[in-house]
Amino acid sequence: MPTTEKLQDFTQQVRRDILRMVHKVNSGHPGGSLGCAEFITCLYQEVMEYSTEFDMDGKNEDLFFLSNGHISPVFYSVLAHSGFFPVSELATFRLLDSRLQGHPTTHEGLPGIRIASGSLGQGMSVGIGAAQAKKLNGDDKIVYTLHGDGELQEGQNWEAIMYASGKKVDNLIATIDLNGKQIDGATDDVLPMGSIKAKFEAFGWDVLEVKKGNDVDAILVGLAKAKALTGKGKPVCILLYTEMGNGVDFMMHTHAWHGKAPSDDQLESALAQNPETLGDY
Repeated sequence: MPTTEKLQDFTQQVRRDILRMVHKVNSGHPGGSLGCAEFITCLYQEVMEYSTEFDMDGKNEDLFFLSNGHISPVFYSVLAHSGFFPVSELATFRLLDSRLQGHPTTHEGLPGIRIASGSLGQGMSVGIGAAQAKKLNGDDKIVYTLHGDGELQEGQNWEAIMYASGKKVDNLIATIDLNGKQIDGATDDVLPMGSIKAKFEAFGWDVLEVKKGNDVDAILVGLAKAKALTGKGKPVCILLYTEMGNGVDFMMHTHAWHGKAPSDDQLESALAQNPETLGDY
């Protein structure tokens, strides 16, 4: 079982990968990727049961669907370091003919990717479908999904959220990355959503909050509590309070790095804050 220190080291290397990938092609989304590095690390390094002998069905495995697909750098890095494909392939991020496109796609056949998630708002529906398929197949494993808070402004989410509770999809854990920011500014300025917790509860979900969403111990506790709630007739939602750009001082506390690459000097500064732990690609 990975220790907290090992999970933190893994996360630190993931942050380096994110920064270097986006910098190389001067394109991508570092802010949300950095903010979710601890969470996706914990999922793949500690919580989920899966095989790296990848197939699309994922029978008798826990499944993860990244709905906010623009944070692909963090997903690719965690998949690579978890053994799905060579770490060296991270160097092909966003290049022509690469399997690591800016938003995950399926036709390139990249292990670990089960849906194309460039269009926001669709991952909840996909996760529900996968969870229901597991029930029909007598598969007791769990489906995990991740969504941006700004992404919840897409209406399709709420049809799916209503459906999940109405059909008692209780093998689903949906996590909302609550960093309060999106591409054009604060979510409250772009389109206020009120209490997301109250909304999910009103739609019949069990809701947990992880206030320290960039702390691996807090994340592990939250995920364990969420898993304990599965199988009880309700879908489960985790509200994960994160900091966009976490781990890089000049990227934090602003929406400016939602989709902007660091310059050469900025990359050097950011990497200095995150020394190499697992070896760069």
